Amino acid sequence: MPPLKIELGIITNQVVKSKMNNHSGMNSTEKKAALTLSSVFALRMLGLFMLLPVFSIAGQQLQGYTPALIGFAIGAYGLTQAIFQIPFGWLSDRFGRKPVILVGLLLFAIGSVVAALSDHIYGVIVGRLLQGCGAIASAIMALAADLSRDEQRTKIMASIGMSIGAAFALAMILGPTLTQWLGLSGIFLGISGLAIVAMAVIYFLTPNPQNQFVQRDAIASRGQFVDILKNAQLMRLNIGIFILHFLLTSFFVVFPIRLSQLNVDLAQHSWVYLATMVGAVIVMLPMIIFAEKNRRHAQVMLLGVCLIALVQLFFGLFQFSLVVVALAMVVYFAGFNLLEALLPSMISRIAPLSGKGTALGVYSTSQFAGAFLGGPIAGIIMQYNGMDGVYILGSVMALIWAVLLLGLKNPSAVTAYTLTMPSVSADSFPSLVEEIKAIEGVSEAVALPEAGAVYLKVDKKTLDPRSLEKYSKQ
Repeated sequence: MPPLKIELGIITNQVVKSKMNNHSGMNSTEKKAALTLSSVFALRMLGLFMLLPVFSIAGQQLQGYTPALIGFAIGAYGLTQAIFQIPFGWLSDRFGRKPVILVGLLLFAIGSVVAALSDHIYGVIVGRLLQGCGAIASAIMALAADLSRDEQRTKIMASIGMSIGAAFALAMILGPTLTQWLGLSGIFLGISGLAIVAMAVIYFLTPNPQNQFVQRDAIASRGQFVDILKNAQLMRLNIGIFILHFLLTSFFVVFPIRLSQLNVDLAQHSWVYLATMVGAVIVMLPMIIFAEKNRRHAQVMLLGVCLIALVQLFFGLFQFSLVVVALAMVVYFAGFNLLEALLPSMISRIAPLSGKGTALGVYSTSQFAGAFLGGPIAGIIMQYNGMDGVYILGSVMALIWAVLLLGLKNPSAVTAYTLTMPSVSADSFPSLVEEIKAIEGVSEAVALPEAGAVYLKVDKKTLDPRSLEKYSKQ
């Protein structure tokens, strides 16, 4: 699911012009960037997600199969993603966005081919590790920032988020059917094909940025990790995304097997996921609207975690019919998609302006670390204690997360703005920032001299836009 939007705008010489800019549409470059980068994300994630609902069943045909190794193969991708996510962002600053993205997609394609050609579980694990080495998310986000004006950037980010959500839903439906037709090797070859298509989209169709800046809202900064890790509110969100993706990976180690035990053929799993996904969206949307309208994000997130905990507990303690399992899955995916939507939104709103890229880097690393550990731990538990133990563990972890959420504060009602000052010298920015911070309604101000801009967080209810006019004239 996509992250929720945070309004961005540019304050120009005149208040009226500022308002017009905030509501103007994307230009042709921004539209093309939104379409191509969303497509690249969708193609990559579609391939990854297609494996989730089928690997624990189709992988049983591999030589050397054990539940523990299947779990490791499912989660292995997350290990290398967690390791290389932040370094790939730094490399894109040095060598350019497109070259780094293309190298990442090539590694992803090579890993897919290695897995496709392997008939032993160890070979598939090597392929999955290679897939994860292509950790291009931060580089794509930085390219999106290079290709967009600040007031249009969240539209591109939202389109990327929607493409990921759509890829997840489509993969849940396509994965079982295609695996029935093509087998696991065919799925991996298809994933490599999707990666090659994504490379073509980046090389031939994605615009080239005229300028490349160090994107503080997309790339981690080496000097800010300690401050981000010490932030208790951000840490609650990082632990949350770790647990969420631990639960997702561990869940799919065992749930496809549970469906098969209910006499549902692998190809028919698609229909179960289709019905549950549609139902989950219907249940989820009112909760997101309520959270946004009433600024009760923490409370709604707590509800989503409790829903997941209850479903995991019921699956661990009781045996249900297919109808009851499908209804429970509606609740589970409603909670999961709700949290997947709210967590990145909360990170963006809580993270300090100067450390947003670092906060997102730590967040992404936590996400993939959870995805990695969820697989092998679930596999080991299933091998020695059965599937019920995996569900019980998931319920316990969700309850721990719920306790942590009790201390999470709802984000303040602030809006992000960018004040452009192209003619100001770099030496003048520190004093200007201090002046701007003193203006009523400005909660944060961070200078980016190389871009000729100051990033602001403001309270629209108390800020008088005219108080910033003199700075935009400089």
